Amino acid sequence: MGDARSAEGRRFISRRSSTPCTAILCQGNEQSHAQEPVHSIRVRRKRLWGWFVAVDTDRSGMIHAQELERALINGDWTPFDLDTVKMLMTIFDVDRSGTIGFNEFAGLWKYIKDWQNVFKHFDRDRSGSIDGGELREALAQFGYNLSPQLLELLQKKYANQTATGRGPAPGISFDRFVRACVVVKQLSESFQKLDSDRDGWIQINYDQFMQTVLSLP
Repeated sequence: MGDARSAEGRRFISRRSSTPCTAILCQGNEQSHAQEPVHSIRVRRKRLWGWFVAVDTDRSGMIHAQELERALINGDWTPFDLDTVKMLMTIFDVDRSGTIGFNEFAGLWKYIKDWQNVFKHFDRDRSGSIDGGELREALAQFGYNLSPQLLELLQKKYANQTATGRGPAPGISFDRFVRACVVVKQLSESFQKLDSDRDGWIQINYDQFMQTVLSLP
């Protein structure tokens, strides 16, 4: 049961998953989405097209990172972190053109909406940010059980502002929460590829280390 739940949880942070489904969240979403009436799909895509045109301020028919950054805001009306925007562009810019078209934009928009549901679920105190305990719970649900030291490092790295060293670290906003989870996923997958005998230990040379680190969003 635990392994199945962890595997499901990791689908939250996979670009390919159509909806974020775990034993706790969104059960049956994929089935209901598949049964969505054609009319509803058309209405939704028309609305998305309107948003796409509004974001495409230079009328190029494509969206670049700066346009996307201006369009994305957190729940507290703060703009998205530019590094998170670039990460999203990297995930959805499938042809590596440096821009995204409408279909890529539609996928990105759904990805963000799914993550908003995840964020709301783990923001237990409704503070609008993720604290250390909520971050630990989220990552554990995804199947990543980090040590307290790593959790503290992750929280400080992605906190909304620089920690002072006194008291708890600041909370993590929505955009930084998404990036933190994606980075943990990609680091874990990179480690697993190198850990061929699955003993939790790897030996890598300098080039392998640099390739792993530089490939992160």
